[in-house]
Amino acid sequence: MDGLVVEYRDPLFGVMVFFTLIFVISFLTYSFGLYKEKKSRAEYRKLLQRFELGNLKEEDYVHLYATYNLPFDSIILLASTFLHKGEYNKAIGVYLALLEHVTERVKKEELLELLGKTYFKGGFLQRSKEIFLKILKFSPRNNNALEYLLLIYEKLKEFDKAQEVIESLNELEIDINQEELYIQTLKLLNDPLISFEKKSHLLLEHFKINPDIERIVVKYLLQFHKTLFWENLALFDLKKSLDFLWYLNFDDINFDAVSKNGLLKELYTAKGYINEASNSSIFELDMIIISKHANSHFKTDLNFRFICKKCKTVHPIYESRCPHCHKILTFKIEPELTRKKIETNQSLQ
Repeated sequence: MDGLVVEYRDPLFGVMVFFTLIFVISFLTYSFGLYKEKKSRAEYRKLLQRFELGNLKEEDYVHLYATYNLPFDSIILLASTFLHKGEYNKAIGVYLALLEHVTERVKKEELLELLGKTYFKGGFLQRSKEIFLKILKFSPRNNNALEYLLLIYEKLKEFDKAQEVIESLNELEIDINQEELYIQTLKLLNDPLISFEKKSHLLLEHFKINPDIERIVVKYLLQFHKTLFWENLALFDLKKSLDFLWYLNFDDINFDAVSKNGLLKELYTAKGYINEASNSSIFELDMIIISKHANSHFKTDLNFRFICKKCKTVHPIYESRCPHCHKILTFKIEPELTRKKIETNQSLQ
């Protein structure tokens, strides 16, 4: 009997019992948590089936939030189904309805941001501007609001106000140098008081200081001052403007300048305007030249696509600002081959 008492009072035995209890309690707690999570997911799926996710109306989302006390983030995720389908008005309705029920400042600011972005995507620029200005009244250091406001002023061609936003972003120590260069270039392009002649020379001078705007300058010169472009041909990296040069009208080409430039000789040989090159360092041009020399029954042509170097999105046309990630001057041009069968008239035998 005395031996049993001693064994029971052994400190090591007590420690073992203590840790065993902790393990049992932890296991039961973990198991109960898994059970609750599984049950919650089952109830959530039933709820979504009941409301037919994807066909909800704006008031249904508020009903889910107010009645079933679903998390705010879940309601926002559900509302995004409208955005994915391009139904901007419905998404706007959800955000406006939720704003009447949300009281927390952080959630209100998040909702206002979503509302402003949706207005922007839907093309309601004035409404979007009003929303982001409202956000900045109580949160002047909101980077997202400032950046979207910059996009809006750019689209509305309100370049002086865009410059004010750039100054605010500079004060927040955000690198905005390229944006500032871009806005200054757009302001010059859209100034009605400056002649085409003077504007062309000013753009060329800006380009010499900031080569990033090369495509903007080349496009403008090819439209309004072709002589100045051909005179300054050596300044440009022509691979960045292959599409402009490929689609240029025959009468607008200075073939004296072309004869002194290897890439242009390859390009316009492939185009069929001259016969000065037997091959090309650019694969697509090389294939077109080879097919011409081989008298292929298929007419090989050139097309172009543009890839944003930031978000990697592929676009069929060039834009100075990526419509997906909103970064500027990030499109990389990639030529691609297209083939069209030459139509021939064949008499019926």
